[in-house]
Amino acid sequence: MAVGGAYERTSKSLKNSQVAIVIQILSLIVGFISRKIFLDYLGTEVLGLNTTATSILNFLNIAELGISSAIAVTLYKPIYDGDRKTIREIVALQGWLYKRVAFFIIAASLVLVPFFPRIFSKMELPMWYAYASFGVLLFSSLLGYFVNYKQVMLAADQKDFKIQISYRLVMIAKVLFQILAVRFLANPYVWWLILEALFAVVAALTLNRTIYRDYPYMREKCAVDRELRLRYPDVITKVKQLFVHKIGSFAALQSLPIFIYAFTSLTVVALYGNYMILFNSLQALLLALFTSITASVGNMIAEGDRGLILKVFRELFASRFFLVVFCAYGMLFLSGPFVTLWLGPEYVLSGRTLWLMVILFFLNNLRTVVDIFINAYGIFEDIWAPIAEAVIFVICAIILGRLYGLDGVLMAQGIELILIVFIWKPFFLFTHGMNRGAASYFKLFFKLLAVSAAVFAIGCYLASLIKIDAAAGIWPFLGYAAIICAIFALILFAALYVAESGMRTFVERIFRMSFRRRNG
Repeated sequence: MAVGGAYERTSKSLKNSQVAIVIQILSLIVGFISRKIFLDYLGTEVLGLNTTATSILNFLNIAELGISSAIAVTLYKPIYDGDRKTIREIVALQGWLYKRVAFFIIAASLVLVPFFPRIFSKMELPMWYAYASFGVLLFSSLLGYFVNYKQVMLAADQKDFKIQISYRLVMIAKVLFQILAVRFLANPYVWWLILEALFAVVAALTLNRTIYRDYPYMREKCAVDRELRLRYPDVITKVKQLFVHKIGSFAALQSLPIFIYAFTSLTVVALYGNYMILFNSLQALLLALFTSITASVGNMIAEGDRGLILKVFRELFASRFFLVVFCAYGMLFLSGPFVTLWLGPEYVLSGRTLWLMVILFFLNNLRTVVDIFINAYGIFEDIWAPIAEAVIFVICAIILGRLYGLDGVLMAQGIELILIVFIWKPFFLFTHGMNRGAASYFKLFFKLLAVSAAVFAIGCYLASLIKIDAAAGIWPFLGYAAIICAIFALILFAALYVAESGMRTFVERIFRMSFRRRNG
């Protein structure tokens, strides 16, 4: 039974990852093309405005309180048991909570909008741009609270690939139509906004059609009264805990463009945004490989095999370490030439800024495995941690931002990530979730870090010996990228395979899975 369950979990995780990677690659290609066209036809001010407006809306979205995460944790068991009544009640409770969050966001937006002339005082565009941008983004966001929230069913049931197909493909089509509108129609930003709103509706309808096709019983109405709310006290408790965690997450990630804008300008925000498209696209590929396994980990944890849980953690952490270090190396050497070819040399950031962004990329992406296990266990009691995370970031961003501008804000995020995410969170997971000492984690982490650092130094030296001007054209760039990445990947993989048992068992698991699929 356990073997069959492990095979099924691995099979579903691989299917989710494969679909997500394909769609993310399509999204990445379309995203790079659209960024170039939007910069040429809309300008850096408009794109900087869009990034800032998105950050403001993300601030209001902290009211989401982590409801979806709390609901997903609660759904694992009834989905496994096939308890349709409980599933309907839990999802109905989510809808009830989401509607109240949506009304809060609407009210907060109405309070915030009159301050736009002050918030965007440095903007050279007409003020209606700010109002229209925020309004359209707000509309798209509210659809998630009123319509899209039932997608938690697909995620908790290990069917993320259906979300990718029914929602993300529509979003890719949206960008393609926006490219055509911006390139060939008059009043391009007006058309950009219209298509943004229109496709948000189309995506919501498509996603819900998928949900009802897989779970037709979800069409049945379920009244949310006081008795039902009291029946699931764990949901409300975890929601309250995750609310505090959301604040810390916002301070660490979503407020970066706001602080950058505060200490620099919308143009610098746009330059930073260009690189973040590249970094976020790569991060999305990594997330596609791993976040779809959260439900599988939750299912495994429900079985209660502590030895298997630790074994799988080591496998996922070691494989994640390899991918993140490999991607960080590629970003360090290839992002500058890529931006030069993509947008032009005037959009290239300085070397120190690039190093800081690469370090943050490493820190933000390595945390994923720990976060997956914390979410799967449903342990969110450390509400002091996100508060400390927010305070550390804001204080450091204000001080260092004034001194070093963009670089200072990036340094601030690095400080809070190291203190909270890389010291406290693993300790909390191992002591409160896995119920074992955290020394084994830190031993694993520093072993992988030491091996990777040595290989990284070798890779930097070898890259300096390759005399190819990667910014000279697409073919020199591809040749340079293929050579340095292939050499680095082989050395890094061999080093981690020899050094860490988790890497070896992960490779063995993938080979066994591939063999079993080929042989039916």
